[in-house]
This record gives sequence, C-alpha cells and structure tokens, in this order.
Amino acid sequence: MTPSPSPGSVPPAEPVEPTGPTGPAGPVKPVEPIEPAEPVDSLVQHTTDNDVLWITLNRPAAMNAVTWDQREHIIGLLADASADPDVRAVVLTATGKGFCAGADLRGSPSTGERVAGDVARMIRRGAQRFIGAVLDCEKPVIAAVNGTAAGIGAHLALACDLVLAAESARFIEVFVRRGLVPDGGGAYLLPRLIGPQRAKELMFFGDAVPAAEAERLGLVNRVVPDGELAKTAREWAERLAAGPTRALALTKQLVNASLDADRATAFAAEATAQEINMTTADAQEGVASFVERRGPAYRGR
Repeated sequence: MTPSPSPGSVPPAEPVEPTGPTGPAGPVKPVEPIEPAEPVDSLVQHTTDNDVLWITLNRPAAMNAVTWDQREHIIGLLADASADPDVRAVVLTATGKGFCAGADLRGSPSTGERVAGDVARMIRRGAQRFIGAVLDCEKPVIAAVNGTAAGIGAHLALACDLVLAAESARFIEVFVRRGLVPDGGGAYLLPRLIGPQRAKELMFFGDAVPAAEAERLGLVNRVVPDGELAKTAREWAERLAAGPTRALALTKQLVNASLDADRATAFAAEATAQEINMTTADAQEGVASFVERRGPAYRGR
C-alpha cells in the first residue's frame, strides 16, 4: 500500500493483485485492518549471527506494511549497524507472503490541523529518511525479497546494495493507482537502476513486475527458488561479512555518489577513499597476503 499524504486518511494495508507488464492496473482486495498490538521488537525482529545483522519484518497479516514505530526502529537498527564493529553485513527480509506492502501511517504522531508544507515535511522525515537510512548504512545491505514489494516497500528493497528475490516476489510502483506521486526516493532510485523510460513505464502504469522480469530489467541481482532465498542470502551476507568491511563501506559511498557527480569529482573522491582505506588494518592485511601468497584474513578493522 502507498502512504497517503495525510496521516489521518490512511486506508488499511492491502495486497495488490498482479497484472500483466502492459495491462491496466488490477483490482485490489483489502484485508482487515491490523492494529499492531505487539511490541515493535516482535514486529521487527533482529538478530546478529556470524557478523550478519538480520532485520526481519514480522507483520505478515498486513503484508508487512510498515508502521511509524517499525520504520523508526529499522532506522535505528541501521544506524547502530554502521557503528557496531561486530556487524559487518545486513540482511533485510520479511515473513509471510509479502516483503512490504508499503507504509501504514496509523499510529504516527498527530500534527493537528494540516497546513501548507506538512506533507512535504512528513515525506522528508518519514519515507525519505527511511530509504536514506539504507543508502547511508556503512555496512553492505542485502534485500531478501520473499514476496510482494509495493510502494515504499519496493523502494526499501531497491535501496539495498544487493537484491535477491524469490521466484514468487513481485515489485509494484503502486502510487499511481492512488493518484499519488512516487515518494520514498522512487524517482531517484528507479532511473538509476533501469533508465528513465523504463522507470516511467513502471511508475505511469503501476503494473506488477514479476521477479523474473525484475531481474531482466536490472532491478534485482538474482532470482532464486522460494525455498532457497534465506540460504542464498546467508551465503552472500557471510561472504560480505568476511570481507574488508571499511573498503566495502567506502566502495558503497563511491558508487552511490558517482551517480550524481562529474568525472573530476568522482575521480577525486576515489583517490581520497583509497587514501583513507590504506590506513585500515584490513588493507594492510590484503597487501601483505598478496605479497606472501596466502589468503587474507580480514577482521573488519
């Protein structure tokens, strides 16, 4: 579901029916409103295993539509992951049939009567801050998309550094179905992934994109059978966690910044990043292991 411009007029979370790649938007079947009675720690589960932080959306009855509390909790977890030397990679996934059906703004702080500027402020502080937390996380973030990713849920996945999708997953730019402009960084992310014309096609029509088509377009890195999603995500994440953590962080920053920079700026940033990286223990270990003809043993330092 797509976030409404007004926190007081948010409809219940909805699964979105799939459509063909160029057909009209399909019908929407609403589910019963789900009010989160459980603490946020149960709705957003997190655990660290083998230096990998697993963040799991756990509100399957609502297709993992994200509430205000969940969003703030995830932002905090990603910020903590950046600062925690014992976290060297992050996996973002979900339970049930949906990855994330969008934003559910019920329960967000009330601002009283809406005035000019409130909507833009809400988007900046909410959806954009949410997506920015993924883009700015200093550890590599993998999305393991187990099902429908719609609206801000699609952008949450696409903001990750690597995207794995189960065969049953699908991506939907659902905003147009509600008469809304894409938010949460959609108009920034999609053109950089698949080009402006393809991005406009997805945003103008709001059609569901099956996992195989998403892979062909370049929205995801790899599609795997549903039963192998967690296993593949673990393999990828643990491989990243065994790598030179600060070098990966700097590489992430370079790639993200290069999309908005001219060549001179990008080259200068690259040189500065390498200068910084050469002060790390992992860089020195990488060079030493090459000279000594052995495998490196990175410690994330």
